[in-house]
Amino acid sequence: MAIFKKPRVSAKFAELNRRKPAAKKREDFGKPGLPVDTTRPFYFGFMVTAGALVALTVLQALASASAVFILIIVSLFLAAGLNPAVLYFQNRGLNRAGSVGVVMGLVLLFVALFIAVAAPPLVDQGNQLISNAPQLVKDLNNNAFINDLNNRFGVVDSLQNRIDSIIKDGEFAITAFGGVIGVGKAVVSGLVSALTILILTLYFLASLPQVVQIGLKFVPASRRDRVSKLSNAIITRVGSFVGGQAIIATLAAIFILSLGLIIDMPYSGPLAMVVLVCGFIPLIGHFIGMTIVTLVSLTKSPSTAIIALAGYIIYVQIENYLITPRIMRKSLAIPGLVTIIAALLGTSLLGLVGGLLAVPIAAAVLLILDEVVFPKTEQS
Repeated sequence: MAIFKKPRVSAKFAELNRRKPAAKKREDFGKPGLPVDTTRPFYFGFMVTAGALVALTVLQALASASAVFILIIVSLFLAAGLNPAVLYFQNRGLNRAGSVGVVMGLVLLFVALFIAVAAPPLVDQGNQLISNAPQLVKDLNNNAFINDLNNRFGVVDSLQNRIDSIIKDGEFAITAFGGVIGVGKAVVSGLVSALTILILTLYFLASLPQVVQIGLKFVPASRRDRVSKLSNAIITRVGSFVGGQAIIATLAAIFILSLGLIIDMPYSGPLAMVVLVCGFIPLIGHFIGMTIVTLVSLTKSPSTAIIALAGYIIYVQIENYLITPRIMRKSLAIPGLVTIIAALLGTSLLGLVGGLLAVPIAAAVLLILDEVVFPKTEQS
């Protein structure tokens, strides 16, 4: 049996091991004082004032950058809404980049088609409406009831004077936007905002899985799987909302196209595309579409405008109380009453952006309540 002996260590090496490093002399900075007494009124007042100033500064900074935050929120919303379409092409064999390219190409094609088809006739009809507006107002006096109101209260005369003052010298558009500089600012601002939203949406859509994974790293590992499933479910609901809104807008456009062909409304096709775009705007979208459809129909005859307005109003009621609640209940799994209330609150708080985000946010809140809050209340 082999015997292993302990290796010999030289005396010099053993002496080096026994030596201890010399302790570094600490520089004397004096004795530490007593801790600050946080109960003193001066300290409390100073900290409250400093905290209020910091909060006010942060709020002012956020308010000054509110336009940028709105663009980012809208881009995220659009990216989440287009994500199901990207997943559809991914399931057909395309990679993420190729799927994003196909979806964005289809979006740009739709925008180009809308501009090419709807914009020129609408501009032409708008110019005709502005030039014919004084005569249309005069024709209102042919109605006995309106003529009687005008004789008593001067309603038509006041309206005619107002229209004449607005469109005098062909400066209606310039006056509406606050002068030539206002028109330039409106055009440039709109183009820059649209281009920014398009680029941000493209980046968010391409990197949405990576963004979700980075966000999940802030969650403890024990809860990461559950939070990941909830996050994906919320993104899916946002996509379902956009898909449901697209169905609702398409139905509205088909109705206007059919109504226009029946009553021989001018430019039925372009008006249907305008209603399609307005259908994506919650609450006020149909009011905008209704105004455009009625004004364009008015260029043909008052009776055509009245029929178009009445038909549009009837359809909006059917959509609000039958179509929208059914589609949103199936796509978002939320009651129709919650859909309407969420849209009203979102629009009143943040305007158009709030109306766009209110319904999917309400769906996300209900999902969190069902999966996190309510199970705890049932166990308590």
